[in-house]
Amino acid sequence: MSVDQNTVRRIARLARIAVTQEELAPLAGELSGILAWVEQLNGLDTTGVEPMTSAVAMSLKSREDVITSGNLQAEVTRNAPLSEDGFFVVPKVVE
Repeated sequence: MSVDQNTVRRIARLARIAVTQEELAPLAGELSGILAWVEQLNGLDTTGVEPMTSAVAMSLKSREDVITSGNLQAEVTRNAPLSEDGFFVVPKVVE
């Protein structure tokens, strides 16, 4: 697939990128090259290849989801400059 200068101009307008008239021809060539490379990738046989998120197989460490402590309201708000009823008091921002 080849990209012409009108397509480059339209892509640049949609992407809000300022492109001069002199830059249109080189950009059209670069975009055509990129699309040709993608077409080569589409020709590869990927049957039996599982999708992956990393080049190295890895698994995350897991732990049980258990509550270890709770009801720490007094400890959390102890260092607050101002607190009321277990909540942080902050200055009014919007009038």
